[in-house]
Amino acid sequence: MSIEIKTATVEPIRQTFSHTRRRFGDKPASRYQEASFDIEAATNFHYRPLWQPDKLLNDPTRTAVRMADWYVVSDPRQYYYGAYVQARARMQENAEHSFGFCEKRELLANLPAPLRASIAHLLLPLRHAELGANMNNSGIAADAFGTSVTQMHMFHAMDRLAIAQYLSRIGLLLEDDGLALLAEAKQRWLDEPAWQGLRRYVEDTLVVRDWFELTLAQNLVSDGLLYPLLFERFDDQLAMAGAAPVSMLTEFMRLWFGESQRWVDALVKTVTAASPENQQLIDGWVGHWRGRALAALRPLADLGPGRDALDAVDTAFGARLAKLGLNGACA
Repeated sequence: MSIEIKTATVEPIRQTFSHTRRRFGDKPASRYQEASFDIEAATNFHYRPLWQPDKLLNDPTRTAVRMADWYVVSDPRQYYYGAYVQARARMQENAEHSFGFCEKRELLANLPAPLRASIAHLLLPLRHAELGANMNNSGIAADAFGTSVTQMHMFHAMDRLAIAQYLSRIGLLLEDDGLALLAEAKQRWLDEPAWQGLRRYVEDTLVVRDWFELTLAQNLVSDGLLYPLLFERFDDQLAMAGAAPVSMLTEFMRLWFGESQRWVDALVKTVTAASPENQQLIDGWVGHWRGRALAALRPLADLGPGRDALDAVDTAFGARLAKLGLNGACA
């Protein structure tokens, strides 16, 4: 008796979902494409928002910039929820190892008092700026149009919350009464003259209504100047003074900033290139907020890496803007 085994191939009627087939053709789509494109509701709403009755729930007119299709904006990192969580889990694992190492050996608590005071003075109040960035990006995720745009900002909002928590943990490691240091950092944020420029910048961005202007003010301009100044230049200053362990605890911020610049630049470059009107509008916004950010950071530069460091950071930022097709001259 012989047994003959035959195989049959079943050809699928179509290779992917309807929304990705319409945009990318009838071929297998990536997970990022399936989770990011043409899935935000755009028609057949039952009501308009009571707080904004002139708009639809998902309305592309919440910004003055105009795009024929917001889904031309994509994330060069290809982050959808699953990929984002996996990437951040790896980064968090490394960060937790660094914090555990420093805590076990009391590397921050054993630093000289002047160095610990400098760290507390220039890094700990930033946790309040990070919470402002969390609120700003959450608002952008609510107001922007297109999942490929909104999810980048929502992921960014969660990252800012994590950075605020890491800064708080640095304060707890600086001395036994770390909670007192965090309370002092709050008072510096509220009262110290050197911090009032940045505080005003953060609070003014909280009420910016145009979501694209807000992403420029927060994610392009403020971050583009503040992070190189205080997490790179100031970190170099601390390392030269003997506070190298701080670099282990702020490595997350530097790696995160380098990664986040990629999607911010992709967003700005794509929207700027869409029309001369967009380019002109964006250039004006960037110039306005760049001038304000530099004024806010000068007192902090004086306390840490110095005005020359801020000038160098601004020069590098100008070169970055030029690659995006912007002038960005301070208003």
